Amino acid sequence: MTLRNIAIIAHVDHGKTTLVDELLKQSGAFRENQATSERMMDSNDLERERGITILAKATSVEWKDTRINIVDTPGHADFGGEVERILSMVDGVVLLVDAAEGPMPQTKFVTSKALALGLRPIVLLNKVDKPAAEPDRALDEVFDLFANLGASDEQLDFPVLYASGINGWADVELDGPRKDMSALFNLVVAHVPAPAQVAHRDAPFRMLATTLSADPYLGRILTGRVESGTLKAGETIKALTRDHKKIEQFRVTKVLAFRGLGQSQIDLAEAGDIVTLAGMSKATVADTLCAVELETALPAQPIDPPTISVTFGINDSPLAGRDGSKVQSRVIRERLMREAELNVAIKVSDTPGGEAFDVAGRGELQMGVLIENMRREGFELSISRPRVLMRDVDGQRLEPIEEVTIDVDDEYTGTVIEKLTGPRRGDLAEMKPAGAGKTRIIAHVPSRGLIGYHGEFLTDTRGTGVLNRVFHEWAPYKGSIPGRRQGVLISMEDGTAVAYALWNLEERGRMMIHPQEPVYQGMIIGEHSRDNDLEVNPLKGKKLTNVRASGTDDAVKLTPPVIMSLEQAIAYIDDDELVEVTPNAIRLRKRFLDPHERKRQAKASA
Repeated sequence: MTLRNIAIIAHVDHGKTTLVDELLKQSGAFRENQATSERMMDSNDLERERGITILAKATSVEWKDTRINIVDTPGHADFGGEVERILSMVDGVVLLVDAAEGPMPQTKFVTSKALALGLRPIVLLNKVDKPAAEPDRALDEVFDLFANLGASDEQLDFPVLYASGINGWADVELDGPRKDMSALFNLVVAHVPAPAQVAHRDAPFRMLATTLSADPYLGRILTGRVESGTLKAGETIKALTRDHKKIEQFRVTKVLAFRGLGQSQIDLAEAGDIVTLAGMSKATVADTLCAVELETALPAQPIDPPTISVTFGINDSPLAGRDGSKVQSRVIRERLMREAELNVAIKVSDTPGGEAFDVAGRGELQMGVLIENMRREGFELSISRPRVLMRDVDGQRLEPIEEVTIDVDDEYTGTVIEKLTGPRRGDLAEMKPAGAGKTRIIAHVPSRGLIGYHGEFLTDTRGTGVLNRVFHEWAPYKGSIPGRRQGVLISMEDGTAVAYALWNLEERGRMMIHPQEPVYQGMIIGEHSRDNDLEVNPLKGKKLTNVRASGTDDAVKLTPPVIMSLEQAIAYIDDDELVEVTPNAIRLRKRFLDPHERKRQAKASA
């Protein structure tokens, strides 16, 4: 049986996971009566809820006499660390582009990596049956993108398919028969070369580890493509770092390969195939697993450094310990270290006091996913505002700049450009009509300026704008950027919030809590209409007397409060505030200062 290894790359929500579902169904990977679910590759609960792919996952299908290994890659820039390594395992890519939106930032980011590796892409224009689809325009934009990224003549001569993943068809012509995915299967077999590694079957075993995970029964497991040789379970191999240093020598306990949605144990791993090995205790991503006699590691892509840092601490509020079962700093540290071991894009370090931990990662969404997973496991945490990590190069301070692509209604264009290029220190790179009364704006903005901007952006565009961002470059520090403009309303009492008090406070600003919610001193219960913080009493009830008269009893009619998601809350807070996260609640509060710090600040203000 011949072999093909491909990756499917696309922007968020362009339909790659749905496409893989159809490929699995039409290749006969399931029995006719087998129960299947929508977006089967999104196995994680958060992936299903948010409709995004977070973890890179592989599967395989059989088409005639060819086995096709397919890798479904994350579409969000925060998980881009997965994408870069995955591309080193495959011999071709299917570039999935929404026929209405055209190539988007994450498409550009991943495609540049694929073209640099010399991969020849297949372009699949998806959702061509939607009313807003403009396949000709999208195809022109893809060609322009390839040319701008320095594609070779062979890469520019790419084959094109028109498809509807959700309806299960792909055709060479736009007005084709629209029956099934056979055109895509046939094109993959004809266009993607067989793995060159097959020719090195008789050489000593070597494999580059590209993804790391853990199995409750097998322990630490590494996945990658076999570059040369063969391997059976029970054989002894060793692991080398990128700079050829030996990490460990171990016996391989299991050799697994992707078959359909699951993994099956196989007798022999052969050159060119994508397999998973178990038995190691220290080896990690970018390490080379090889025969004992070899001394040279395979070249590996370095793991990109983190760009933001968030402090995780214990929940020390008066409501601590009511919801979660894991509240000690020791337990939090163990969980974070376990995450850092499996997720190579995250780095964890202890703070001087030992009660909190600095967690560095790729972006707010990546941090949000980690925190959400921890709260579902029963943890209680206090989270700081994200801080952008800087670099010092030759005595010059550099900060990360992101490329922001915005599709917005024409009437809101001025507001968006003013916000990005004014206080947020961005530079306008491109602006062009996007059709249907919309404008596409591309700007280069410091990462610092984008923290907390998404909520403001949705307000400015009345919820109609779409914002995408991806890392662009390191650039000299651009100066100070103002933080949140509004102050907050802070509770001055402990107790339960009263509807009458919240009603009277509505003229002061927007509420963030419901009546009958527990509150405590220092808890943020709303956003002030002015730029200063204000202490208020949400427990103050109506004064009761025994005199009643018609018209004196006001009916309490509350405006629905603003309830923030986890990512919104983390982006909203200021440097002197924290997000309190428990399994059942997300609260905002001021930092609690120890007595010495209070005295110091009081002297400074006096």
